[in-house]
Amino acid sequence: MKKRTFIISLIIPLLVGAISAFITNNQMETYSNLNTPLLAPPGWLFPIVWTLLYILMGISSYFIYISHDPKRENALIVYSFQLFINFCWPLFFFNLHNYFLSLMILIALILIIGVIIGFLIKSKLLSLICGVLSVLIVLFWFLVASGILTNCG
Repeated sequence: MKKRTFIISLIIPLLVGAISAFITNNQMETYSNLNTPLLAPPGWLFPIVWTLLYILMGISSYFIYISHDPKRENALIVYSFQLFINFCWPLFFFNLHNYFLSLMILIALILIIGVIIGFLIKSKLLSLICGVLSVLIVLFWFLVASGILTNCG
């Protein structure tokens, strides 16, 4: 049963990412036209990193789901909200070119990731280290994106 739950936990964020990528298809030229910082990642790296990030989000949600913490439902609601915002962000950034709102969404995502990290720490899961590391990698990527967005006009 846990194997099936783990696979579903991976499929959900990957599907959200795939739909978002489909909707924003052919919009990476927006990124290449930005005035980005010197250390900004190249555009080809985004699909690779986002696939890994969605996998890590799925792993983290699995750890939350299998925990016996009484607040796990609340944590899964926060996770679902975060996933929805992750779905929306590329639409605002790539399709609507609304960089200010995209930055505000990223700040909200960073705060939500903090809440998820707090839950993982409090839940005292055996797999805590993997869950927190997964979320910290996602947080790092959001911080990189925030740095890029602060240079957008």
